[in-house]
Amino acid sequence: MASGNGLILHHLNNSRSQRILWLLEELQVEYEIKHYQRDATTNLAPDSLKAIHPLGRAPVITHNGEALAESGAIIEYLIDTFGTQFKPAGDIAALNQYRYWMHFAEGSLMPPLVARLVLSKAKEKASPFFMKPVVAKIVDAITAAYYGPNLKASLNYVNDYLSEHEWFAGDTLTGADFQMSFPLEAMQGRVGKGQYAAIDAYVQKIHARKAYQRGLEKGGEYAYA
Repeated sequence: MASGNGLILHHLNNSRSQRILWLLEELQVEYEIKHYQRDATTNLAPDSLKAIHPLGRAPVITHNGEALAESGAIIEYLIDTFGTQFKPAGDIAALNQYRYWMHFAEGSLMPPLVARLVLSKAKEKASPFFMKPVVAKIVDAITAAYYGPNLKASLNYVNDYLSEHEWFAGDTLTGADFQMSFPLEAMQGRVGKGQYAAIDAYVQKIHARKAYQRGLEKGGEYAYA
């Protein structure tokens, strides 16, 4: 749709920018969406994104001519600008949870998920052929020693929390939920469903929201929903 306030989401398929699309639909603000596609061989973002932000990664928004990157920063900016109802007010405990989960998503949960993905790809692509068993042994040892236990501990923690809370920060949907949505979706894509019942139920709940469905329709290809 045309943007009356100069707000543009530069959206990359199968990326963190899907959670920004969801937020924009929940906010019901006017915005324009510009689509970018990953390289079919490298799976990286196209160079055209570097014209918007030097790092060339998604998500990126531009508003009134200024670019802003990083999911957490974008979520906070959009909520502060258009929808303060998505940030706890007057409840210190909820506000502390809001801050915690906003940072936990990318600071604690995503690194081991990404590491597992990178290591698994290294295992698959090892060459020459006789090196595959050696690489596989090294990758399995690294995963077992650090990334596997770290990820399991984090997911158990999140699952336990969601077993007792409907949302991540207080009794209603907040920015923390938008921020946490992608790593939990990515977890289901990498680890699979059925191991963490509360996480599965939470992801199913957000996927059922009308605003999420609208964002999914506008965003196009998204492997995690």
